[in-house]
Amino acid sequence: MKYTVEMSNKLNELLERTYDAEKGFKQAADKVDNKTIKQFFMDSSDQRHNFGKELKAEIMSFGEKPEDSGSTKGTLHRSWINFKSLFTSNNEEAMLEEVHRGEKEAIETYNDILHDKDFVLPPTTESLLMKHRNAIRNTLETANIFETAVS
Repeated sequence: MKYTVEMSNKLNELLERTYDAEKGFKQAADKVDNKTIKQFFMDSSDQRHNFGKELKAEIMSFGEKPEDSGSTKGTLHRSWINFKSLFTSNNEEAMLEEVHRGEKEAIETYNDILHDKDFVLPPTTESLLMKHRNAIRNTLETANIFETAVS
């Protein structure tokens, strides 16, 4: 497989997850009443929107085509959030639990790409992915603080 195609495939996987997270955070914001948590979800959705723009530009820099929608898995995850929110007494806590799970998976995906010994990332791509991963870690930490506060 040509290097640029393989790089594009890896970045498109992240892009799909980014679309999923953006939609998931927006959906979570629509489901909670707490204004602070709602703002956290909206800010996180906006952040992922910006991540998507950056990933698209990086993919295009390799002469490849970026994905234009999220994954089936992400759609299923958002459906689970809808279902779960119908049957839980504390929407904020349920949504934050889902954020925790999703952010941990996102960090693992970024780490898998960043630490792949068989694949050398260009410095600009590595820097971008590290910036995203570190921001996701911060989002996870904030979600954990909110989850502790509402439980």
